[in-house]
Amino acid sequence: MTETRLLQRVTASDLFLLLWEDYGWSTDIGGLAILDGTSLLDVDGSVRLDAVRRHLEPRVHSVPRFRQLLRRPRLGLGWPLWIDAPYFDLAEHIHVHALPAPGDQDQLLQICQQLARRPFDPDRPLWELWLLPGLPEQRVGAFLKLHHVLADGPAAMAAFGALLDRTADAPVGSAPPWSPTPAPSTGELLRDNLRGRRHQLRLGWSGLVHPSRTLRLARRALPAWREVLTEKPAPRTSLNHPVGAERRLAIVRGRLDAIKHVAHDHHATVNDVVLTAVAGGLRRLLASRGEDVHGLVQRAMVTISHHEARPGEAQGNTPGWMMVPLPVGEPDSLCRLTSIAAETSARRDKPRPEAGSGIFRFVAGQRLWYRLFPRQRSVNLVVSNVPGPPMRLYLAGAPLLEVFPVLPPMGNLPLVVAALSYAGQLNFTAAADQDNCPDVEVFARGIRDALDDLAQPILESETGDRAGASPASA
Repeated sequence: MTETRLLQRVTASDLFLLLWEDYGWSTDIGGLAILDGTSLLDVDGSVRLDAVRRHLEPRVHSVPRFRQLLRRPRLGLGWPLWIDAPYFDLAEHIHVHALPAPGDQDQLLQICQQLARRPFDPDRPLWELWLLPGLPEQRVGAFLKLHHVLADGPAAMAAFGALLDRTADAPVGSAPPWSPTPAPSTGELLRDNLRGRRHQLRLGWSGLVHPSRTLRLARRALPAWREVLTEKPAPRTSLNHPVGAERRLAIVRGRLDAIKHVAHDHHATVNDVVLTAVAGGLRRLLASRGEDVHGLVQRAMVTISHHEARPGEAQGNTPGWMMVPLPVGEPDSLCRLTSIAAETSARRDKPRPEAGSGIFRFVAGQRLWYRLFPRQRSVNLVVSNVPGPPMRLYLAGAPLLEVFPVLPPMGNLPLVVAALSYAGQLNFTAAADQDNCPDVEVFARGIRDALDDLAQPILESETGDRAGASPASA
């Protein structure tokens, strides 16, 4: 008797993000790393691309999604699923795009914007790594781009981590032998779809048979849904307009130790400090547009992942959310931090369902949400804070000096902020819709100033300690 093959269907949460394509929104996420490219470059400044590919090939094979295609069966055969690519050529995924030398940060971000705009080829695995030489001091950018259905933030960090080493001289092994599993037949797809439908019916019947358990689960999720659907609508500002295809990027560098110190001194979390800085950026941006920020409160959707990021293991999307009011009208950064910390403390322990739960387990519910999304007033912007590795990592022997996460704008949210900790840094990337937020650098300066304001007492204390310890003061 032939053994039944289990097919790898996308989850409801994956499908929720896959539907972005149907509404014309960008579906890529990724990260920009700045490398010390000394070991990657020839004497003429060109990347030793073949050597990089040889180094990364065995690491790529540790992430199954990097060798798989996403297929959408015809009606009646079930949800999209992952299948092995008939062949896999690493040269189709690792490329070089040189900056006009001498390149600078603005040129680097412009190139990343252009690369992010390029659609994925659906007949290839949905990821690319671009090496971007031409920066001063032999530095090289590395832009990893993934389709959002492949990973959320922590899963993307895990996928990137699978390509990296903890030492510069990590041994280069050989890629294990691999042969693709044949794509499922129409009959297999139909039988798998019927099994899935039966499973859903059993779950539905179980909910009817055990109503108390169903009500208990619904009550647990209700506070999170209430934050989105029944709290006071987000105030109208110049930000909430439907996004287009073009985007702009701005980056902000931060010190993780200083941010942790601020959080500790004010009984807050690192994420509270991140949100406080974002509120400072919004205040600066909206005020520069001539808008009245007095008493203004904006609502941030803070993403929460339900899985841990382990290299090569995390797959797909398990996103939740927490809605946090940001007191943009408060001019004092410390007062903003106190207010935000109180809000998150009250909300943090509430259960957070995944995006593909409740009515969003059904395609009709997801499509209804997306039809309303470009006109929603529940949220003003999205903020994501992903913890990264605390130690220095290496790409094909080249040290990663800095890493910046990249998320796309969507719906009527033309400003999305992502933060990532790495090797003592906490760096921010603001991705903005070109038409609605061409002044995203103003927002970035507001974040920088807010971080400086919060850290100023710490810097003054460190300066005083050094002066007190000097011989001249004895």
